[in-house]
Amino acid sequence: MAGEPAGPLVIVALPSEIDITNSTAAWASLLDMLDKPGLVIADMTGTTFCDSSGLRMLVTARDRAAASGSALRIVVTPDGPVARGLSILGLDRMLPIYPSVWDAMHAHPDASQPGILGG
Repeated sequence: MAGEPAGPLVIVALPSEIDITNSTAAWASLLDMLDKPGLVIADMTGTTFCDSSGLRMLVTARDRAAASGSALRIVVTPDGPVARGLSILGLDRMLPIYPSVWDAMHAHPDASQPGILGG
């Protein structure tokens, strides 16, 4: 698709809980993929808890993707606890969030980010 970064599509399934005890490992799984061009989908549909260390990881991952020429898309279950936390902090307006892996894979690269919370 025109406008997509050259490189492979990679889906990284993040753990069911992301907190200070495992956010470094979760970050490492994303870091490898974000250091080269391609589309990286961070699948958080199975994630039910994400503390501030995990949220910081997502913002840093977005910045790393932009710097390396890759594209990051984050998939979060709409109306789930992670989506609510992102919304409360306003991160749903800062991060490339999608309601499903399919939506993240098929989003037009020039389209504005879809709202997962009805926005």
